[in-house]
Amino acid sequence: MSGGGTGGHIFPAVAIAQEIKRRFPDADLLFIGAHNKMEMEKVPQAGFRIEGLNIAGFDRSNKMKNFSLPYKIVSSFRTALRIIKDFRPDIVIGTGGYASGPALWAAGRKGVPTFIQEQNAFPGVTNRFLARRARAVFTAYPGMDHFFPYSRTLFLGNPVRPNISGENLTKLETRQQLGLDPQKFTILSVGGSLGARSINNFWKTYLPELRRNDLQLIWQTGKTDHAKLSEGLQKELAEMPNVLMTEFLTDMSTAYAAADIVVSRAGAIAISELAVVGKPIILVPYPFAAADHQTHNAEELASAGAAVVVKDAELAINFRPALEKLITDAPLRESLSQNLTKIARPDATVEIVDHVFNTLYKQ
Repeated sequence: MSGGGTGGHIFPAVAIAQEIKRRFPDADLLFIGAHNKMEMEKVPQAGFRIEGLNIAGFDRSNKMKNFSLPYKIVSSFRTALRIIKDFRPDIVIGTGGYASGPALWAAGRKGVPTFIQEQNAFPGVTNRFLARRARAVFTAYPGMDHFFPYSRTLFLGNPVRPNISGENLTKLETRQQLGLDPQKFTILSVGGSLGARSINNFWKTYLPELRRNDLQLIWQTGKTDHAKLSEGLQKELAEMPNVLMTEFLTDMSTAYAAADIVVSRAGAIAISELAVVGKPIILVPYPFAAADHQTHNAEELASAGAAVVVKDAELAINFRPALEKLITDAPLRESLSQNLTKIARPDATVEIVDHVFNTLYKQ
């Protein structure tokens, strides 16, 4: 397995690995990641071995750091070849990230069957190149065969965490569990593990409106802003039991079940989970994601009538009216929810692993 750099690449790889291990308890799995990236921590936490490559992407903010990039690329390809030679895998599955390129390239050089799982609506250059040799490319959006080989491209969805839908959880129970009023309209705002500063800044100014309109907010700030917000808003939050502010939500199924609407960035895995949950959503794509893939993801949902999209640069002007319309317009909420549920693929992990092994058995 190879995938990393962000949770959007790591968690699908881990989900696929867990499904393989469930079917074949004696299977030997090895991850290839990038040194100093979050996969070097998250993968062992999930119970899998990982080896790191000395690989990085092009640094647009500090071009001086790119002088060592050619060496890192050559070194990582050599290391990947050594890992593939020593481990002798039967298959290699890549889910994107810096290390995925060298890993799948090395596997191809050694004649090992490769598979790609592409989470986004607009794939990166590396996956488009690697797809030439891949046995199959599993996508999260339909119509991706104009990027990848037509006969080997399958729309199966993104692997998501098990039980994320919280289908046995009720708003009453989950709101009580979170210390909130069971009867009040509840907004869930999530911006990823690091957070979304523009969204955080909006909520900071909108707190009086929440109280005035008798609304509840589950506010995941992310790591970057949490300490500053906690200190700066200490007095306000102490007087507002209708606002639950936290750095990170570990139990997302409970948070989703408690919410009437969700505000989120437009990362691929976040969108896939939201589709399974089926809540009305406002997406604020992160504008600096690679190849602006979050905007592409969000536009796919907007064109299907499955999400309201507000550009990050226009958040100060357009977010409030979009939010208040969604709060007051029950038919719009119902329409968004129904359209979003249509694109959900809750069995994606199982279907991906099915296809991998069906392909191998046909050899």
